[in-house]
Amino acid sequence: MARKTKINRKTKETNIAVEVNIDGKGSYKIDTKIGFLNHMLEQFSKHSLIDLKVVAKGDTHIDLHHTTEDTGIAIGECLKKALGSSRGIKRFAHALIPMDETLTRVSIDVSNRPYLIWKVNLKVEKLGEMDTELFKEWFQAFSQSAGITLHIENMYGDNSHHIIESCYKGLARSLRQALEIDKRIKNKIPSTKGTL
Repeated sequence: MARKTKINRKTKETNIAVEVNIDGKGSYKIDTKIGFLNHMLEQFSKHSLIDLKVVAKGDTHIDLHHTTEDTGIAIGECLKKALGSSRGIKRFAHALIPMDETLTRVSIDVSNRPYLIWKVNLKVEKLGEMDTELFKEWFQAFSQSAGITLHIENMYGDNSHHIIESCYKGLARSLRQALEIDKRIKNKIPSTKGTL
């Protein structure tokens, strides 16, 4: 069964259309109207091999908070819907991502028990036009709506661009592993409870 779907999430603040193909090739078409967020979502798609289309319109004349957060929610919801029952997935994964002077560790459990641990300190208030505090909001929104336990730890680094990019790449590589079908369990739910 194809693990792909699309959703549209519309509120008074944002209108976001998302398409996901978990078993894709990492192709993407991203338009959030936020340059740096586009760049991060392109990294996410490329390194997870998840095909991703995102078109977002939001109240960016106020600030970028609603569009950033709602994009995380919409991508998480779409991913969860595409995943279905989670039968056969490896479920757990982690990645250690170096980027020049930066090293970041990302660990995930696709458990339907959302939780975010965010141990990332950034030295600047903005990257491009984005307030750096919005990145935690994106990962929080994504983990909650996708139902993923997500631990992100920047172990060291100086350049805030490198730090954030390593977080997105770490999530991507972790998801790529965790969502792979484990040939040893094939069609079974990876839990003693029988459900996730």
